[in-house]
Amino acid sequence: MTRPTSPRTALVIGGGPAGLMAAEVLSGAGLHVTLAEAKPSIGRKLLMAGKSGLNLTKAEAREPFRAAYAEATPWLAPMLDAFGPEEVMAWAEGLGQPLFTGSSGRVFPVAMKASPLLRAWLARLDAAGVKAHVRWRWTGWDGAAALFDTPEAVRRVTADVTILALGGASWARLGADGLWAPVVAEDGVQVAPFAPANAAACVDWSAHMAPLTGQPVKGVAWRAGAHVSRGEAILGRHGLEGGGIYAVSRGLREGAPLLVDLAPDLDAQALEQRLARPRGKASWANHLRKVLKLDPVKRALLMECARPLPQDPKALAGVIKALKVPVASLRPMDEAISTAGGITRAALDDHLMLRARPGTFAAGEMLDWEAPTGGYLLTGCLATGRWAAQGALDWLSGRD
Repeated sequence: MTRPTSPRTALVIGGGPAGLMAAEVLSGAGLHVTLAEAKPSIGRKLLMAGKSGLNLTKAEAREPFRAAYAEATPWLAPMLDAFGPEEVMAWAEGLGQPLFTGSSGRVFPVAMKASPLLRAWLARLDAAGVKAHVRWRWTGWDGAAALFDTPEAVRRVTADVTILALGGASWARLGADGLWAPVVAEDGVQVAPFAPANAAACVDWSAHMAPLTGQPVKGVAWRAGAHVSRGEAILGRHGLEGGGIYAVSRGLREGAPLLVDLAPDLDAQALEQRLARPRGKASWANHLRKVLKLDPVKRALLMECARPLPQDPKALAGVIKALKVPVASLRPMDEAISTAGGITRAALDDHLMLRARPGTFAAGEMLDWEAPTGGYLLTGCLATGRWAAQGALDWLSGRD
């Protein structure tokens, strides 16, 4: 008589998008899945990201979409091809979430928040038999067993395959604290140092800027080194934040100055011609308002960063086209939307398995890649979570 084979088991550590996607793929293949999350609830960072509208992905052609991942593109391309924008949209709609695409190509749930999607996703995982545990903090390994500090006691979990999806090192209060890095390094896994990505810029404003705190800077072009953005930014008490700045924060992190073109739809010559018009007794502020239609925020930014203004129209046009904003630094890493750094490509095989620990895979922001906001971050996490889970299934099948 043949003894029935026990179902395979999987352990997923981390309850963010990458971990949840890995759990979905593994449970769908018939594995008994245990999901461990350190925080009191699952998907905290996803819920926070959805407070201002959950940007799931971007409806964009394959090549420009891939290019957003910069030097990680060759590595992530197969994963993004397997689960890119179209697949993300179909997946969300399969969870009962109608979507819409904005004028910029960004894709959002009609509900404009993460909670309905997360509830539907967790219900589907529960129906598939995924056993989720919260307040289980992973502390490392004891041989083949994963160790967890839990409210009751230290737990030991041994599984046929393990997916690590513990996030990066930003927003520690939501679970992405990077404390896993020295744990995996003990196994000889190479981890690139963390650095802030999609971060706000610190600027020491004068008191003149205080009345404009919270106002948007619109219709400009930001540049820091090779990174350019036409997105909006917000004048904060401590500097500049928002999508327009996040998109160029890598350049700032690498030491490039922050330049802003206050009139990106006019070339320098057209700008000079307008500035050369007689201004009579009008102040420069009024002249700029009349001939360039600069709004109060742009005029204040110009006066803050370039006072006294050049009197020569050509010189002033040059300043307006490349106004240097005196950035002191980026905001601290724990305030960044995401982080660069993490487990390096060399530490993983093509299936995202740790070379130092066969049967253990990594996904999401634990990996050494970065991308701008705008749907790229979430798509990257979902795609790598799916890829790692499929890699785990392939590895198991090779051992049967």
